[in-house]
Amino acid sequence: MAVEVLLMDAVPGLGIEGDVVRVADGYARNYLFPNGLASEVTEGKKRQIEKKRIVRLELLRKEQTAAEELAKKFESISCTIAVKTSEGNKMFGSVTAAQIIEKLAEQGITLARNQMKLDAPLHELGVFDITVTLHPEVKTVLKVWIVEE
Repeated sequence: MAVEVLLMDAVPGLGIEGDVVRVADGYARNYLFPNGLASEVTEGKKRQIEKKRIVRLELLRKEQTAAEELAKKFESISCTIAVKTSEGNKMFGSVTAAQIIEKLAEQGITLARNQMKLDAPLHELGVFDITVTLHPEVKTVLKVWIVEE
């Protein structure tokens, strides 16, 4: 059974504050309501949350604009990581998202671990395209070069 709730805060994958969404009854009762993320839909609550929603939408627009500018920067950036290899160009270990983020920080770009989509550590030399999510609506690709040390 589904129930309509008014979101009091942003919930990833569901919406932002002020949205009226339909969710499973158990999800609302056991997670959203106890954590203060949603409440029952009433006119008073809608008016109360509307101001917060307007501020949040403006903030999201500003963040999206900043993310789009950063995405343009990524077109001219590449990340080169030198690794030790054995005979036959077999890598010792692997390259992880943490190492890539560290190299980007040296270039003045800060990213969170959850912004980088790396399915598994990289175990071979070459050029890889890594998807970076700068904003829910802005994604870009980072070229990562793994070369022999």
